This record gives sequence, C-alpha cells and structure tokens, in this order.
Amino acid sequence: MAATQPLMNTYARQPVAFSHGEGAWLYDTEGRRYLDCLAGIAVNTLGHAHPALVAALREQVARIIHSSNLFEIPLQTRLGAKLVELSGMTNVFFCNSGLEANEAALKIARKYGHQRGIERPEIVVYERAFHGRSIATLSATGSEKVQKGFEPLVEGFVRVPLNDAGALERVAAERPNVAAVFLEAIQGEGGIQPARIEYLQAVRRLCDERGWLLMIDEVQCGTGRTGKWFAHQWAGIVPDVMPLAKGLSSGVPVGAVVARGAAAEVFQPGNHGTTFGGNPLAMRAGLVTLEVMERENLLENAARVGAAIAAGFERALAGTPGFVEVRGQGLMIGIELDRPCGAIVQQALAAGLVVNVTADRVIRLLPPLIFTDAHADLLVGTLAPIIRSFLAEGGSRAA
Repeated sequence: MAATQPLMNTYARQPVAFSHGEGAWLYDTEGRRYLDCLAGIAVNTLGHAHPALVAALREQVARIIHSSNLFEIPLQTRLGAKLVELSGMTNVFFCNSGLEANEAALKIARKYGHQRGIERPEIVVYERAFHGRSIATLSATGSEKVQKGFEPLVEGFVRVPLNDAGALERVAAERPNVAAVFLEAIQGEGGIQPARIEYLQAVRRLCDERGWLLMIDEVQCGTGRTGKWFAHQWAGIVPDVMPLAKGLSSGVPVGAVVARGAAAEVFQPGNHGTTFGGNPLAMRAGLVTLEVMERENLLENAARVGAAIAAGFERALAGTPGFVEVRGQGLMIGIELDRPCGAIVQQALAAGLVVNVTADRVIRLLPPLIFTDAHADLLVGTLAPIIRSFLAEGGSRAA
C-alpha cells in the first residue's frame, strides 16, 4: 500500500512550519512570531539571517559550493587552524554531522587500541549519554529507548555512571583492554547533566596514567555555548579527541574531530574519509561563525545571559511543588520537574516560545548566542508561569 505522505514517520513534529527568522525570532507560515529558545537544537549560533553570515554564504555559493577532498581546500585549512588555536590541540578532520564526528572518534580509539597491541579494544562510555543513531554511536549511547529494535549492538563498550570516579577506577583495575574514555562534558539528551569539574580532571589524570585516550563529545555543548569555546575548558583540561558539530557553522551541516598527540596520528590515507565533509560552503560558514563570535563577544554574552536566565527561573520557581532544579552552563540550561512534561512544549509554542523537553522531565533551553537581556526577561516571564500552572494542575500524565 502506498504511503499517505512521502516522509518516513521518524519525528513527532509540532504542527508549525517556520518560513523565516531574524535574530532570535522565528516566523511561521501563518505570520506568527516565536522567540527561539532552542536554536535548532544548539545549531543556530548566530541566530537567524545574521548579516555577516548571509553575505558570506551568498558570496561563497556564487564561487564554489563543493569540490572534493581529493584536492586542496584552502578554507578547510583556515578553519582547521582556527580550531587548533582555540582548542590547544593539533589536527582536525572535517565531516558533516555530530554522529559522523563521533563515529570517527570511535574509529580512532579502536585503531589506537590495536596499535597498542590490544586485540579487542574497549571504550568506556556513560549512562544517559547520547552520541548518535548509527549502529556504533547508538551502541555507545546510554539509552535503551534509542537502542531498542536495533540489536545486536556493537560490542566493545564498557558503561559507567557519570561523576563516579570510583566506578572508572574499578574499570581500570578490571578491564585491561580499555583504550579510551568517551564522554560529554554536559550530557544534552540525557537531561543537561554536567560532568563535574573535579570529575573531568580525575578522568584526565587516569587516562594519562593508563595511556587511554580522553575523548570529549562537544557536539552540543561546544562552540561557545557554555561561555568557553569548549565546555571542558572550565575544568582546565585538554582532551585527546574532541568531536564537534551543531553550532560550528550556524546551520550549515558540519562536523569536526579535533585531536592531538598519538590520536592525531592514527588516521592515515585510506583509513577514513568523506564525500561532503569540509566542503567550501561549510568551511566558509564555520569561519564566519567563529569570527562573529569573537567580534561580538558572544562567549561572554552566553555566560552572562545564561546566568541571568538560570537565576531568573530559580527565583520564579523557588518553592513551587514539582520543581526540582535548574542546571547547566551558559546558554545550555535544563529545568527539571518531578514528572514528564512534554505538554509544556505545546503550551510554550502557543505562548510564542520555541523550547524542548529531553529525558522526559527536563525542559531544555538552547538559545542562540546572540540572546539579549530583554530576550532572557521575556523567556523567564513567559515560561515560568506556564511551568507553575502545569505543576499546579498536576501535569499531564500523557505528557
């Protein structure tokens, strides 16, 4: 029987279609305006239709969109050099998405393990982690919901709880085949769960002692979102491998794997590749994104405005039965409730806010880094009453 519509049934979409955006605002096909507090899930770093990005992409499209990695791509070299400068690492591989960046990181870890004489290398991964939906990355992901129906999973992963140094030390004592530790500095899909600074520092020390690679997934929390270029920098450490994507090119698909030391030398010609990754259009978008972030001081803005939003919700929801806590860093904020709260997405949309719920009970806020104090006030002033009303009414058991 023919499908009733051409798209596969892979998303529970909201009944809204956006026609265009400007700054932190989105407009739907019916002419309604919404404050964008999601940024395409941490993608639209510069908001919508930023003049510098629009001008650069128009010029680039008129020059060349795509060539091939069989030839030199000067824009790729320039963006790679900028990421090396900002990260303190040494080499970059460009791809198309966070999933692909994480796949490349897993391949680096396995080949690194083989180079150390480990026949079946293992990688430490985390409960509630999310690294993607390919067979390997969903195997690394800590969600049975994501994995269900796609078994058998890829072997070679050892799972531990986040922020439990003792659990990782036990793995070190019991699993001689470990080659790498793979974690998010802040778990995004897992409910905005930060890795504590002291935990990240402890993991770095243990990896150094054991000769393991420390691989930190910065796909969602990186590129300035927390007020540092990369979220792990709050802990004063440098990983060996760092996958990036989402906000790096402000909406143009891009992924990157930044590496240093032995990890940067694992791949040789023929070991890995990509058709579209690192093409001139994506590289131009990435360069302009980073240039604007520096010129407009968007890291400082993310830290300041994000702190104001978090404090605003703390004040507005303090003492409200059913409110658990606000957590996160910069413009990566989670508001946890004591019950499923998916219904709040529709209620916020009706009030002119684009938000998201993750891990069933956490309202996720990922605004563009151009968010202002006025935007922050509007967000808190609009969403806090919706949350209070939702909780007072007992919440929707079907949310």
